[in-house]
Amino acid sequence: METYRAIYERALERKGSSAQLEALLSQPLSTAQLQRLSDDAWLEEFTRKIFQSGFYWSVINAKWSGFREVFWDFNIDKLLMMSPEMLEQKAADERIVRNFKKVQTVPENCYMIYETAQQHGSFSNFVAQWPSTDIIGLWQYLKKQGARLGGNTGAYALRSMGKDTFVLSRDVEAYCRAHEVIDGGLHSKRSLTAIQAMFNDLQQQSGRSLQELSLLIAYSVGDNRVGIAS
Repeated sequence: METYRAIYERALERKGSSAQLEALLSQPLSTAQLQRLSDDAWLEEFTRKIFQSGFYWSVINAKWSGFREVFWDFNIDKLLMMSPEMLEQKAADERIVRNFKKVQTVPENCYMIYETAQQHGSFSNFVAQWPSTDIIGLWQYLKKQGARLGGNTGAYALRSMGKDTFVLSRDVEAYCRAHEVIDGGLHSKRSLTAIQAMFNDLQQQSGRSLQELSLLIAYSVGDNRVGIAS
């Protein structure tokens, strides 16, 4: 496996300067910042990422104010009381993308968040306390307990909300295959365990977050040009 320094130096060469490269690296939220997020915000972001999956993100974002109106700003207490009949009505509302299977995930993930919060004080506290050294374990929790949060959907939602996580983008996957970290299915238990181990090692070498390391790997490979963001 490559060292952190080798990855950083290659990304640095592609981006032109340390200042340019560092400007492209974003930071996750702290544990305290994550704990202050509302559980409603998690439901909203999970729903956004579910609808963005396989669709033009710009279309979903353009209609998002309609989603917020239809689903009461993703208020968990209100949505827990929603009847199946009302859900069907909302699924047919022209203010949203009318995909019933995806609409069904709103109450399902609402209940998952509520149940998790009952055990951990809040869903935000649960996520905030989850160790980055086993972030794939959190991915698996979302996949198993939630609805349509497997694959990259859960990871992208976590990243968007500020939880420290790597993301298996095309560039990161290509890097892992080129350096023989994985040779099978991307989301198999064996592959995910190997990728987590790689990131844990890089984190020990560098002291950087998983988010920064994920971005650095992406910037060190693929179709990158000097001075151009990946």
